[in-house]
Order: sequence, then C-alpha cells, then structure tokens
Amino acid sequence: MYSCAQCALHSCKEENPDKLPANCPMQDKSRYDEWLEVYRQDENENFYVKSAELEADGYGQWGRLKETMEFCKMMGYKRVGIAFCMGLRKEAKVIDSLFRKAGFTPVSVICKTGGIPKEAMGIAKEKKLEPDAFEAMCNPIAQAKLLNEQHTEFNILVGLCVGHDSLVNKYSTAPVTTLIAKDRVLAHNPAGAVYCAESYYKDKL
Repeated sequence: MYSCAQCALHSCKEENPDKLPANCPMQDKSRYDEWLEVYRQDENENFYVKSAELEADGYGQWGRLKETMEFCKMMGYKRVGIAFCMGLRKEAKVIDSLFRKAGFTPVSVICKTGGIPKEAMGIAKEKKLEPDAFEAMCNPIAQAKLLNEQHTEFNILVGLCVGHDSLVNKYSTAPVTTLIAKDRVLAHNPAGAVYCAESYYKDKL
C-alpha cells in the first residue's frame, strides 16, 4: 500500500533517486515508461505541456482564477462551461462576467436545473434542510449533459457539493477543473481546516 503522504524522503523529486521506501511505487520503474507514453498521445500531450508551462508562467503571481483564464487562452478554448452551486450564484455571475470580458463565451448551468424534488431520488424528508418544504435536488449529471450539448471545450466547477462535483467530472465530455471547492463553514476554503487541524480546528475534525 502506497503512503506518499507520510514519506520523509521524497526521492521522486531528485534527479537520480537512490533511496526509496520499501512501499514506494517507484520500486517498479518500468510502469512509468509505459505511462509516459500516455502523456505523448495526441489527446494529452499539448494539454499537459501547457499545464506545465502555466505553472512556470504564473508561479507565485496568479491566483487560481487568473491561472484558469490563462490556461484557457493557452489552449485556445473559447466556449467555457461553468457548473455552479445555487449558493454561489453571485460568485458565478462575477466569474461569468470576467470570462466574457476576457473574450470567452461562457456557458453556465446551475445545480438546481430541472427543478426536480429531492423525493424523486428517494431522499427522505428528514434528510432535507427543511423537511416539509419543496427542495429541488442538485442535478450534476444534468449540468454535465447540458454543457456537453453546448459543446463546451473546458468546464469549471464553482462550489459544487462533495460527490456532486464527482458526477460532473464523470459525465462531462470536456476536461474539468475546480475553481471553488465548497466549504460552507470555512468560506469555501477547505485548506483552512488542514492548516488548523493540529490547533484551533482539531476538535472539529
């Protein structure tokens, strides 16, 4: 079982690593040559190279929004999808406007599209935020399908729920990136819990 997160050596970052933990996946280097060829496939090579160039171009200077816009420019994308949460509709409006101003054609789809009650998927009323009120289900598969219909070239997730974001990834034809990860408690900054996990936030995890 691999445990790179607990590794104290990180020999992978060295040019000629000679010390590897017993459970390091690099013990079998032959696989990496095979996987390198996957990067060289037409569908992946330019995408990967531009991603690496983006890292160098904006390192320590650009926020993720700027990085996302610059990546779309580098790839020549024009039609950009935005799959967003109802709770971040104001943020989605700003993001949409910024992409328009930068010359893109954004296509946005809200999570509640379809207006389907949660009961349609067997969600019990005690698992709703307001048990006796109408609540539309989040509809990430529809979000992906609608963006597919619009032939978006690159899709951006804005504040989708855990699991729902996974379904957009699963059913999206275009590549997907996350711009904002939902965290209702920490102002959509889930890294905050990590940074405070051994101090202020430890009793909440």
